[in-house]
Amino acid sequence: MKQGTTLFLKAAVILAGIPVLAMCIFVVPEIANYAAELYPDFTFIKYFFFIDLYASAIPFYIALYQAFKLLSYIDKNKAFSELSVRALKVIKNCALIISCLYVAGMPLFYLMAELDDSPGIIVIGLILIFASLVIAVFAAVLQKLLKEAIDIKSENDLTV
Repeated sequence: MKQGTTLFLKAAVILAGIPVLAMCIFVVPEIANYAAELYPDFTFIKYFFFIDLYASAIPFYIALYQAFKLLSYIDKNKAFSELSVRALKVIKNCALIISCLYVAGMPLFYLMAELDDSPGIIVIGLILIFASLVIAVFAAVLQKLLKEAIDIKSENDLTV
């Protein structure tokens, strides 16, 4: 395959990381401070928001890096290799971790929505949970299909 055929997808992967980085720098502290203002008796809630939201950024960037590596494997004609299967497995696991972190943080979103009388906060949390679950399922299906294709390819190589 020609070098750079996945250039657009690589650019999209890089551009997907920029808004999340901006949110980690500017939005997350505001959300945590707002939650602390809503519950002045529970000042520790601010740190739970920091932990939950920043902890979910780590697997997100790991998954983006693996997606970038997967696109590099495609450029190097190594799409049907164990390296690609491993990258998809890491992406799947990262998506599951993100989903679990937001499930664990759902009570925080509920407390914030309850006091602020804003049910949209809960909906945003649910969207994040289900979007990462969809990505995990999609990566698992691709991982299984790729593994089967590699097995079929190796069987065909042995029969010749």
